[in-house]
Amino acid sequence: MFSWSNREGKKDPELFQNVSEGLKRLYRTKLFPLEDTYHFHDFHSPALEDADFDNKPMVLLVGQYSTGKTTFIRHLMEQDFPGMRIGPEPTTDSFIAVMHGEQEGVIPGNALVVDPKKPFRKLNAFGNAFLNRFMCAQLNNPVLESISIIDTPGILSGEKQRISRGYDFAAVLEWFAERVDRIILLFDAHKLDISDEFSEVIKALKNHEDKMRVVLNKADQISTQQLMRVYGALMWSLGKIINTPEVVRVYIGSFWAQPLLIAENRKLFEAEELDLFRDIQSLPRNAALRKLNDLIKRARLAKVHAYIISSLKKEMPSVFGKDSKKKELINNLGAIYEKIQKEHNISPGDFPNLKKMQELLAVQDFTKFPAFKQKLLDSVEDMLGNDIAKLMTLVRKEEAAMPSQSVKGGAFEGTMNGPFGHGYGEGAGEGIDELEWIVGRDKPSYDEIFYTLSPINGKVSGATAKKEMVKSKLPNTVLGKIWTLADVDKDGYLDDEEFALANHLIKVKLEGHELPAKLPAHLVPPSKRQEQN
Repeated sequence: MFSWSNREGKKDPELFQNVSEGLKRLYRTKLFPLEDTYHFHDFHSPALEDADFDNKPMVLLVGQYSTGKTTFIRHLMEQDFPGMRIGPEPTTDSFIAVMHGEQEGVIPGNALVVDPKKPFRKLNAFGNAFLNRFMCAQLNNPVLESISIIDTPGILSGEKQRISRGYDFAAVLEWFAERVDRIILLFDAHKLDISDEFSEVIKALKNHEDKMRVVLNKADQISTQQLMRVYGALMWSLGKIINTPEVVRVYIGSFWAQPLLIAENRKLFEAEELDLFRDIQSLPRNAALRKLNDLIKRARLAKVHAYIISSLKKEMPSVFGKDSKKKELINNLGAIYEKIQKEHNISPGDFPNLKKMQELLAVQDFTKFPAFKQKLLDSVEDMLGNDIAKLMTLVRKEEAAMPSQSVKGGAFEGTMNGPFGHGYGEGAGEGIDELEWIVGRDKPSYDEIFYTLSPINGKVSGATAKKEMVKSKLPNTVLGKIWTLADVDKDGYLDDEEFALANHLIKVKLEGHELPAKLPAHLVPPSKRQEQN
């Protein structure tokens, strides 16, 4: 059990069994009072519940129709899920939360939002038009023991489709974005056009770029030359919408269990899939840290919101001219932002969107806004300055206690071990399953070079070997590592087998592979193998 207390002794020590409990208590006792007092939930985000802190990491899939969102989920789990529909036309017309459950089945939206164990209760605010298009698909799958996946309706183009949804699609996605651990935007290599609604959605996710990853799917259907052009066009389009100097990580591949149509980029697709899988597998390990990070972001926004609301209240007249003053204050909200920014030394990035805030303020009664309450702000400052820092220590201790926590099962198992693991039998791994020493194939040509170096007692010195090895033009740091690996008996000299091994490792590096940290058993020269045993 970990604990910490207020140094001044004004409060009893706060005892936390784990990070989740600590976050819940800090939110309830320090942040929620500030949010509730200044009507934060009417402007930004509903209040958090215990389920928001207890739920498994969630992955949100977003994309235009027929980009392979549902197929991607099917590929990860290697199992169909209830409510799944796949086709070239817009098939998924609902938000589907794919979650773990002992019994396979579907829970409709209206029942889902009253379940206190599920983190979806606040979605009730979006009304029946949304809830009729929301469901939870439960099934017993090992992948879902570690994460939950949110499938979303395909995004269409045109005003008609956007209006006909009957609910604010972008607002729903923004709600999910605040609570999920990873947002995956899927694009089809054949359909890069970003519709108005998709552009609106990406902008709604703007405050969550750290969670965002991009997948360029179905890349096996185009040639290498076309793929280069498509990748460049995608990066250009995203740069216009996301409008940040940082480049978004784009994973290229074909994420389904079918043969590649054009296999010339197979190695690229395998490496990209492995990178994406590693990113998803890290989510359970980093879940507590993500929740802590989101709580900090929420607290910073709540502080700024309190300053804005109390400033508006202060400017309001006590008797006459309230309506005209309200309009004036809304129109001058930008100037109020600047004033608060300077007075309290707050970064401009912490302020809510100006236009959106003006729209929300237009329907509020300013006379009901509370005045400035320093005690509430001090409590949140104490949380950010002291409690969060100490809770971070507990996060690290929990991570150290569960180092192997990752997503398992489904497609994640297919590339873990065996000959189909990424890089198996390539580079330094070449010849791992062969009885003969792989270096022996090219040893005759290496021997020719070796004997021109005038070996003494069958060996060449480091200085002599260096003259030959630097011809590879590899950096000294790399050549130094190759020497360490090749000098198997550590006598400071290379015999003919060790010299051949050094040249083999140079070849491995020049072909673009990484050197091993330790010499693999299959690369140990035959004459040295008994010495190592």
